[in-house]
Amino acid sequence: MPRRALAPALLLLGSLALTAACSTGSPPADSAPSPDGPSRTGGNDTGTQVDLTKLKGVNIVSDSSTDRSCPWATSYPDVPGADVMTAAMKKDVEGRLAGFLGEDTGGAPNCGGADGSEGPELNVSFSFLVASGDVLGVRLTTVDRTSNADGVDTRAYWYDGAAKKYRPSPGLIADGSQDAFVAALTKRLEKREGVTPDTVEASLGDRENRDAYLDDMAFTADGDLKVDFDRGTVGVPPAGRISVTLPKATVTPWLSEFGSRAQHQTTDPDDRFDLGAPHTPAPTVAAQPDPGADTTDCSKTKCIALTFDDGPAAPETGTLLKYLAQYKARATFFVVGQNVAAHPDIVRAEMKSGHEIANHSWNHPVLTNLTPAQVRSQLERTSAAIKAATGKEPTLFRPPYGAIDDKVKAATSLSPVLWDMDTLDWKSHDPGKVAQTVISQAEPGDVVLIHDIHPTSVAAVPEILRTLTARGYHFVTVSHLRATL
Repeated sequence: MPRRALAPALLLLGSLALTAACSTGSPPADSAPSPDGPSRTGGNDTGTQVDLTKLKGVNIVSDSSTDRSCPWATSYPDVPGADVMTAAMKKDVEGRLAGFLGEDTGGAPNCGGADGSEGPELNVSFSFLVASGDVLGVRLTTVDRTSNADGVDTRAYWYDGAAKKYRPSPGLIADGSQDAFVAALTKRLEKREGVTPDTVEASLGDRENRDAYLDDMAFTADGDLKVDFDRGTVGVPPAGRISVTLPKATVTPWLSEFGSRAQHQTTDPDDRFDLGAPHTPAPTVAAQPDPGADTTDCSKTKCIALTFDDGPAAPETGTLLKYLAQYKARATFFVVGQNVAAHPDIVRAEMKSGHEIANHSWNHPVLTNLTPAQVRSQLERTSAAIKAATGKEPTLFRPPYGAIDDKVKAATSLSPVLWDMDTLDWKSHDPGKVAQTVISQAEPGDVVLIHDIHPTSVAAVPEILRTLTARGYHFVTVSHLRATL
């Protein structure tokens, strides 16, 4: 990318109307659930609200590339006490990524097998279905934009804290009620356009294999059970994703003991959340002393803007704040909304430490692949999370992978920020190499891209700060750099 990516002409500052709209990188969800209506393309949105303050010690496991020719981003939560479920999500996510990159075939990476076709992308994001009592429910949503899988795939993961077991979605139904449950689903499915007895039989008729098709089941706030089917499973592909909602009165007699608890914790959540973890990790992030007003004139002084993408992350971001404070260095954090929602305390610590908070979308999709409404949802939902955590709305955003066009610019009043130097830290995972890249290539006025989700990247920062400070560089925020160049 050419230098001077931060030309003043990019300044598009303005206010942003905040909404609570949700998007996963797929078409917008319906505004309200409807029994047996078309499935929400963004996943089986049950409409429940999870109190994330209960999730003490949660770690968001994130990874991504900055390669616009082969963009991918993955994330899933690691909740203390649910290690077995975390392992299941980790295995699934790593398998999807290996398949997308072609690594599962043992050959050279081929980016989803696209072979030069336009628009390949893999995005795996998460949402919490319930976190209450001894029940945890998480949904992973995968958007795979390749010639072979151009739709959305969703899967619900359940953890039973009482039994200390991971339970796939079919575990919500008692063993002895499986046939009655499937019969009720079949009856409703056969009334749907694009569904035939043959397509249903192919997916749900085989008892040994049907659990693979019943992998996304969750309760609504009213206690109904919503079952979401991926495109081309129970219907012909043109019918798209299909969902069936079974009323609470119908499904309750068929629930397993765990299913009954999961239903109750969804409709009437407890104040507590305890999966039997041996301890609750202590808070790992504290605000550092704010260096105060920055009077640096970057037109007369060598300035550089360090920017950190994809966080916040625990404990990496907390360690980074300590390093920055040692040199009174300021930075700009381009945060991902789903991580802000899980770690608002870290974002507050960033702001209180004198740093700038900016928007990096809700779950790191390629914004140019989305509709204007989806772009707005990605950015507005993230801005709302930032404001809830800090009391301030961001003014800047960084499009994931640097993918931006006129459609994206028109969808927001936030000012776009790209970069002059990409450390490629997501590839090397080598602190020495990351530090040397910045030190050897730094020029006054540069914007540097690093990720605070990688411990190896954070470990590179002290050497960067020490060496460039000795060379007379001042570390400033993006907004300060823009204002004084």
